[in-house]
Amino acid sequence: MSLNWKEINLVLEELALEGAHIQGIRQSAYDILAFQIYGPAAPGGAGSRLILVSLSPLACRIHETFRAAPKSGKPLRFAELLKSRILNSRIEEAIQLGDNRIIRLGLRRGESRFRLYIRLWSNAANVILTDEEGRILDAMKRLPKRGEISGGVYCPEEEFSQTGKAAGTAGEGANLPGGPAFSGRQGREYALRELPGEGSFNSRVDRWYAEHGGKLSLGELREEVRRNVGGNRERLEAALRRLREKEKDYAGAERFREYGDLILACLPPEGSSWLESDSLHIELDPGKNFVKNAEAYYGKYRRAKSGLGEIREEIAAGEKELLALDEMERRLLEENNPLRLEGLLKKIRGKIPQEGSGPGKRRRPEKKIPRGLTFADGDWLILVGRNARENDDLLRRHVRGNDLWLHVRDRAGSYVFIRNRPGKTVPLEILLDAGNLALFYSGGRNEGRGDLYYTQVKYLRRARGGARGLVIPTQEKNLSITLDKGRLKRLETARIQNAGKDG
Repeated sequence: MSLNWKEINLVLEELALEGAHIQGIRQSAYDILAFQIYGPAAPGGAGSRLILVSLSPLACRIHETFRAAPKSGKPLRFAELLKSRILNSRIEEAIQLGDNRIIRLGLRRGESRFRLYIRLWSNAANVILTDEEGRILDAMKRLPKRGEISGGVYCPEEEFSQTGKAAGTAGEGANLPGGPAFSGRQGREYALRELPGEGSFNSRVDRWYAEHGGKLSLGELREEVRRNVGGNRERLEAALRRLREKEKDYAGAERFREYGDLILACLPPEGSSWLESDSLHIELDPGKNFVKNAEAYYGKYRRAKSGLGEIREEIAAGEKELLALDEMERRLLEENNPLRLEGLLKKIRGKIPQEGSGPGKRRRPEKKIPRGLTFADGDWLILVGRNARENDDLLRRHVRGNDLWLHVRDRAGSYVFIRNRPGKTVPLEILLDAGNLALFYSGGRNEGRGDLYYTQVKYLRRARGGARGLVIPTQEKNLSITLDKGRLKRLETARIQNAGKDG
């Protein structure tokens, strides 16, 4: 699907580049160059044109383009070299060397002369800038095995004069609409393809590749990879920075507990705004008594301690996600077949993290399957942890301060949570449903009755040095429950079947 040598000659004939000046150079991808040219054109006189050079496998070409050349995310090496050497130079020559699909541009800027070779071979395409003697100043693709690196020598004219042909040019041909099949270079007759549409051959080539060539451009596909992965890498890194700042704040949680202890020890009078002790200045709410002020600091301590573990888990997950993203980008950029790369991109586009994902972005608990059991009781949601691990997981990840917590007194057993509904009070029937579940999943099940206590999650304190999930409730209320088999049977039908998975 690359241009054949006859088509290259027609493109150059229409472009009539001799006498024009190079006013701009842009490299939008590692294999795409665009030159802003000003000078005589055929037909129509002087004007500004944009000339596109593509080295993409199966889509090697040169032609005038009528679309804006995309900008690169960062300056690329070869374009910067060309700007320093040939920007504002005059094109004195623009020819194809025989039928070998190598274009030579003779350039002059002031007293300096250069040659820019554009080799449009799908299996070895390149753009090489040399001085008049053929010494390579740089190449768009540095190929040490071919000697196409700075300081090397590139004189294809001598090679052709010695061999009568160019090595390595077989294997591609006119596979666009209207072109003959091609299996080798020697002995083949090429034809100009009948591309659809009106206008010059350059304009028809530009339209055809705009419609069909994008998916064949290795450079554009790789640019998509860099753009998508790079954008998501920036979001992940920004989220990790925010999490690490929070980690620093939460790491000092012990001071809140100490403040609460000091308030209870010193018993400041009501209406106090500050408590000073051992060079500490502890701010108080003058509208609260010393117990309420202490409890406020204990609440900060609990939230910080609970949040610290969660934040560290999110940081670890974010770092893992970042490594996976880098590995994905590496594998994609190593793929040299554009058709295969396009297929890989289709498969993994949904796997690249998008805006709004990543560490620090709290997911709704309903979308993350909790460990334990979940019951949908009308418009209310009841969560049940069946062991210490599930109890701890629910506390850390799936409940919030205003949710209601229930547990059987003086027995090992489940934590049961009733998810809060803003502006709603928990109905007695829902409370009895949750109480039956708490008693059923406890050591008091066989007795058929038991005492429970319940309070909001924000009034739970983790036991210092205690076992996983162990909490101490405050502001709790009592509830006596007698197991109701009919109620339990109804609740079993209300269990959400996709919940309760371990892991």
